[in-house]
Amino acid sequence: MDILKKLTEEFNLKPFQVENTVKLIDEGNTIPFIARYRKEAHGSLDDQTLRELSERLKYLRNMDETREKIKAAIEEQGALTEELVTAIENAVTLTELDDIYRPYKKKRKTRASVAKEKGLEPLADIIYKQSPDCKEPIILAEEFVNPELGVETAEDALQGAMDIIAEKISDDADVRKRMRFVCSAHGILTVKGAKEDLDVYEMYKDYSESVAKIADHRILAINRGEKEDFLKVSIDFDKDKAMFIIAKNHIKEGSPATETVKLAAEDAYSRLIFPSIEREIRSSLTERASTSAIKVFSTNLKQLLMQPPVKDKVTLGLDPGYRTGCKVAVVDGTGKLLDTGVIYPAPPKSDIENAKIIIKGFIEKYGVDVIAIGNGTASHETEVFAAQIIKEIKRDVSYMVVSEAGASVYSASKLAAEEFPQYDVSLRSAVSIARRLQDPLAELVKIDPKAIGVGQYQHDMPQNQLNGALDGVVESCVNSVGVDLNTASVQLLSRVAGLGQAVAKNIVTYREENGKFASRSSLKKVPKLGPKAFEQSAGFLRIADGKNPLDNTSVHPESYAAAENILKLCDYSEKDLKNGAVKDLSQRIETKGAQTIATELGIGVPTLNDIVKELERPGRDPRDELPPPLLRTDIMSMEDLKTGMELTGTVRNVIDFGVFVDIGVHQDGLVHISQITDRFIKHPSEVLKVGDIVKVWVLSVDTTKKRISLTMRKDKLN
Repeated sequence: MDILKKLTEEFNLKPFQVENTVKLIDEGNTIPFIARYRKEAHGSLDDQTLRELSERLKYLRNMDETREKIKAAIEEQGALTEELVTAIENAVTLTELDDIYRPYKKKRKTRASVAKEKGLEPLADIIYKQSPDCKEPIILAEEFVNPELGVETAEDALQGAMDIIAEKISDDADVRKRMRFVCSAHGILTVKGAKEDLDVYEMYKDYSESVAKIADHRILAINRGEKEDFLKVSIDFDKDKAMFIIAKNHIKEGSPATETVKLAAEDAYSRLIFPSIEREIRSSLTERASTSAIKVFSTNLKQLLMQPPVKDKVTLGLDPGYRTGCKVAVVDGTGKLLDTGVIYPAPPKSDIENAKIIIKGFIEKYGVDVIAIGNGTASHETEVFAAQIIKEIKRDVSYMVVSEAGASVYSASKLAAEEFPQYDVSLRSAVSIARRLQDPLAELVKIDPKAIGVGQYQHDMPQNQLNGALDGVVESCVNSVGVDLNTASVQLLSRVAGLGQAVAKNIVTYREENGKFASRSSLKKVPKLGPKAFEQSAGFLRIADGKNPLDNTSVHPESYAAAENILKLCDYSEKDLKNGAVKDLSQRIETKGAQTIATELGIGVPTLNDIVKELERPGRDPRDELPPPLLRTDIMSMEDLKTGMELTGTVRNVIDFGVFVDIGVHQDGLVHISQITDRFIKHPSEVLKVGDIVKVWVLSVDTTKKRISLTMRKDKLN
């Protein structure tokens, strides 16, 4: 297979884009580095396309390796023909290759292999030919009776021959391919309840839907119900259609042997082909649904990680609880822990007055600007308590309820123990909650992405595929924002392109032993950080107060000379850059001609444009361009909600059938996909993303079931 040509066609790219990208990948370059610093080579493809191309490249190369192994295995048996070689070369999936190889695989003991051991293969061949003038199969079978081999009667011989024919039909790659296609198009997924009480799976008690049309989230729900023994699942398919497909390849009318071959064909379908096809289709549905869910999960995770930070604000984190109390942590504007405590504003103690004294003391002593409240147990009571305090103090303080998903995972981790060895696990959670508001990205990279709580059915998906996708998202986010080399944690540094856990630890150790890094070039002194690692990582690392202001930009060191020449050509100095006085640089470039300057400097226009953006806004954070988080000073409860009420909320999760929105009442409301917009959309992510601030109206409230139905379409209120 010409892999480069296939990738070019599949991704609808130009040959040079694919050729150069594959070359860059093979040279050991990371996707963030390729996406950011080699735009001329690949035509400015985005990192998502590059990741997908990289994954597809691996798959196709694996296909080629499998092709060669199959050809070698069949040739070893002396059975490789030109026709087989062509079929192997033309196969487009691993499943097709497996179908072709099936007849030549060393099989475990089967009914057909036992019959062959009894010498019945010649009988099977005669019957399968279905010659018009052959004898009745039972008469032919009499000649193969051999008690010494375990063939006691003609009926035994005939049954053995039919077993061989059934396996021969089952091994037909063309039959399996056509059967798989037709069953996928016309099969019906049928679900039955396996228990009296089906709990959350009640809607699937007696359910059926076309295999071709069933929604991905339903596939995953049904799979989980089956795994938990609540449901029984099968695929129904018209047997007549199946037998027509088989007959076209294997049945010849007008022979005394025809009916015998038909019986063998029915056995092949019922015992061998359909169970296998059913498993494959179920597996294919699951793979499709998982891929879709992973994509949604990845999109949500990216939006969550890229939430705008609440910078330079002294933050008080509250990890709510009932019996064990609410843990408190105060961190300064850089996330450094200042103080901790425990209060009991919720039942059973409800010691609100003492709790107020402690919190007001913290606010006054440390100049707290904002309060971050975890959304777990006792969150509502803690939110009411915080709102009361805000009303009673003169200082301008606001609060926000943040997701504490994964906070307990972090607080019990080895990392948290190393960071805060002197503090209790629950107090570490309060620190994490405060930092999540300050800088979601820097804090959440410390946690397994699966524990962050922005996906569905993550435990039911192929873990390697899920982990790979989520790790790619984290890597992409970290590198697009950039990392402060002198303050970043090991976890954050380890996500930088070209660095790993070991090198990240070495960077922090070097920093602790030698003080702050004064320049990017001093990174080369870090043990085990070689030239390749420096090349890949340097552009994503920032030094805020270094000697060279370019060290606080995403301009790569390899382009420093070009950046300095750009400033000179446009009559700017390094001092202007340090003072942030190059705001109209892009206008001067436009006047002189971008292509002219790029050619003069020996760089491409995309690189020129990237450098100019960085020089105009050194140290820029792409998250600052997004709407700020929605901070609150007062609270409502579900009981306060009325139909038609207009509210402002934050999108917390995007799923296949809608979005969940935090409207400040502790319980997120659901905006169904049909309530998002007045135009047709296939998925909510076409319109909304995690973190979006949206205006919604209340459709209905069920306080018993704690369900809130919302709409973003005011016309739906009438």
